[in-house]
Amino acid sequence: MRDVTVTDLRGELAVVTGASDGLGLGLAVRLARAGAELILPVRNAAKGAAALDRIRTDVPGARLSTRVLDLASLASVEGLADTLKAEGRPINLLINNAGVMTPATRHTTADGYELQFGTNHLGHMALTSRLLPLLRAGRARVTTVTSSAARNGTIDWDDLQSEKRYAPVRAYGRSKLANLLFALELNRRSTAGGWGIVGNAAHPGTTLTNLYASGPNLGRTRPESDHSEHSRLLAADLYSAHARDGSDSRTAELVRALRTASPEFETLWAEHPVLGPYCAPKRFQHPQVGVLELHCQTLVDPDQSQRLLVFTPVAGTESYANLQLLSVLGGHLGRP
Repeated sequence: MRDVTVTDLRGELAVVTGASDGLGLGLAVRLARAGAELILPVRNAAKGAAALDRIRTDVPGARLSTRVLDLASLASVEGLADTLKAEGRPINLLINNAGVMTPATRHTTADGYELQFGTNHLGHMALTSRLLPLLRAGRARVTTVTSSAARNGTIDWDDLQSEKRYAPVRAYGRSKLANLLFALELNRRSTAGGWGIVGNAAHPGTTLTNLYASGPNLGRTRPESDHSEHSRLLAADLYSAHARDGSDSRTAELVRALRTASPEFETLWAEHPVLGPYCAPKRFQHPQVGVLELHCQTLVDPDQSQRLLVFTPVAGTESYANLQLLSVLGGHLGRP
């Protein structure tokens, strides 16, 4: 992966949510290397302590500390904001990164909001709003992590909290669209009011982190590992390609090799996931593959809980098997 040079941040204070692992931890390490002092609000104290050790190992002498924050509780958000305001230090960077993705069944926050909307959007919106005096004092850059899932997200004012109908991916897309709208509105209001705050939104790409297992496994009695989750998604994706391309295709060659080499894949393949239509295809131009149709489909697994996006070449372009390999290697494997 290409390294990125971060501007000298010595003397600046950065607050990063969700930095106990995954993308947030990676961001925190980069910011520490650049000289920023870090505050990591975390829900799990043990994971927070482990993150501090990890950063200090990579960046000896880094200035960092944790605070308590549960974004699924507005009281916890208020508590953190009150603590930071009492400390009185201007904040130069706020990265709203923490989140939850696609729990199989509907869960709610401590305040009764749908968990993804309440955590990903409302929690961060409330935190940013309560920290506005410190953010204005630090002329902060506020970056809210959204997702390409926002493209298919909708704001359903008649069922904003998914009480009438809950679909994991739809609720996630809604929360990520809300993140994007919030970032844009924060920047608009700052510009109009002369607050000195820059509101940004960022899509991190498809990144293999704990997010892919923690959300879908929420509420399950037998949680799966990250590796198992991704293996199952790959098996289902190839199953769909195999059915489309036939037994003589290059996809079939790949499947036969995987079934021979991996007992886990053979077991997953034997489950025969069933794919059905989920939304209308959309065409777009892929710079490496050509014209594609994006088929948003439902992966029906044994728990009836997962979703999968399948990219399909239009007739006359590269083979579907090649596209599957490109998708995996390029980090585009069918999940937002």
